[in-house]
Amino acid sequence: MLKSLSMKYFIQTFGCQMNLADSERIAGAYEARGYSEARSLAEADIFVINTCSVRQSAEDRVYGLGKKVKQKDKNKNFKVVLTGCVAGRALNDKSGKQLKDLKKKMPWVDEFLSLEEVGFDYPSVRADKKHAWVPISIGCNNFCTYCVVPYSKGREVSRPFEDILKEVEQLARIGYKEVTLLGQNVNSYGKDFEIPDQNQKGNGSKTNFADLLEAVCKVSGLEKVHFLTSNPQDFSEQLIDLIAREKKLDRYIHLPIQSGNDVILARMNRKYTVAQYKDLVKKIRAKIPNVEFGTDVIVGFPGETKEQFENTVQTFKEIGFKVAYIGRYSPRPGTAAAKFFKDDVSKEEKKRRFHVLDDLVNKSRQKSKED
Repeated sequence: MLKSLSMKYFIQTFGCQMNLADSERIAGAYEARGYSEARSLAEADIFVINTCSVRQSAEDRVYGLGKKVKQKDKNKNFKVVLTGCVAGRALNDKSGKQLKDLKKKMPWVDEFLSLEEVGFDYPSVRADKKHAWVPISIGCNNFCTYCVVPYSKGREVSRPFEDILKEVEQLARIGYKEVTLLGQNVNSYGKDFEIPDQNQKGNGSKTNFADLLEAVCKVSGLEKVHFLTSNPQDFSEQLIDLIAREKKLDRYIHLPIQSGNDVILARMNRKYTVAQYKDLVKKIRAKIPNVEFGTDVIVGFPGETKEQFENTVQTFKEIGFKVAYIGRYSPRPGTAAAKFFKDDVSKEEKKRRFHVLDDLVNKSRQKSKED
């Protein structure tokens, strides 16, 4: 993977907090082998591009980096490494077709790196000295029809409980005051452990997310603990009770809804209904009165009618989200939605629906701050 040379690396990261945490792990792996971080691409010998493929626009930005790379022709040692979701999806394609196509699109890439190869063997290199991202699992088992994560990062694998706790304890010892536990679905942490009851303690070992979260909160020196992201279908009573009583835990809960219409949720393979989502929010608010919610939502999903979108608008009004991350649907290669559903909502209509929700949640929040 990496040679032990006195050279400099530069990492450009696209996408979510998980990708930021992955880039910190990649930096740690390079520095463990004697590399140092370049202050800019201009002084780098190795250019690592950590990619996101959640939306087409994110992929397009990566393809456009070829112009930057051409400027480095004078450096004979210069190497480009592609990793993250785009590379992972291609590397995990057993047919080899996606990797072959990717090499044609990006002939300027020298190496396609799997994040599995990076692993968790080396300390992450973190720019922030007070807050740390701590991955607790990688991959996902949910196979939402629009999502590439199971194909780009594989099936869900939970990190060992003891490894996570040791990492958090070490962070606290060197002065970190806040940590955020990360996973595609933190609530399902431990379900891949081989024990009779996946959600309970087995053979003296703690296995579920609430148990892990409680242990992290007990680490001396930490002042605040956050977690991202939660799937509504796995948000347990135990977790709600823990948030209610543990003062270190953030009262902001990011709870993706994706749609406010049951037909669309079913087409997305989201395993809950709008009523169940609302009941969960009500249950959480009953035990945690000062809680705030954020969410993710996709507009213009295949087949989404104007009436179904209005169901989402109404749901947003009822729940009153603090913030919403709004995505305009784009077909992702390899997903069920791309294979079986026609992308039949126009770009103009997707844009209109985006602005309706953005004005309702994000713009109105900004306006209230200014007032």
